[in-house]
Amino acid sequence: MINKKSFNKQISEGRFVKIKLHYIKSNHFKVIAKINNIRGWFIIDTGASNTFLEQTYIEKFKLLNTNLNIKAQGAGPTQINAKIYKNCSIIIGDWMIKRHKIATIDLSPINGALCSAKLKKIDGIIGSDILRKGRAIIDFDKNYLYLKKPS
Repeated sequence: MINKKSFNKQISEGRFVKIKLHYIKSNHFKVIAKINNIRGWFIIDTGASNTFLEQTYIEKFKLLNTNLNIKAQGAGPTQINAKIYKNCSIIIGDWMIKRHKIATIDLSPINGALCSAKLKKIDGIIGSDILRKGRAIIDFDKNYLYLKKPS
């Protein structure tokens, strides 16, 4: 656990990257991220174990072919068909990770709900795999995500 004084010192020393979060009326935060250098909108989901892309965006985000199919488990009882893509680069603000795996799933239920609420669709979900790697700190009052720069 990091205390406020230590955190502020690490921010001033440039050890964390400060990333603007966009609060939307569905009570989510969205962030701009790049997957393989392609820009997209992603919901921050601390409850998602992995980072996901919409399955129809394989070409858009230049994902390399894979034969790795899995069954992902959501919060509900139903398993979700997913496909894993390796060696992806992820950039969020000035924070970057190379050679990371990303799963593709059907995000149409989520995007359908967003559209019903007159909100824009998302390209994917930033999950706890990325948030943990970046030792994420979310400032809910000021709408910022902080990710620690790799050593």
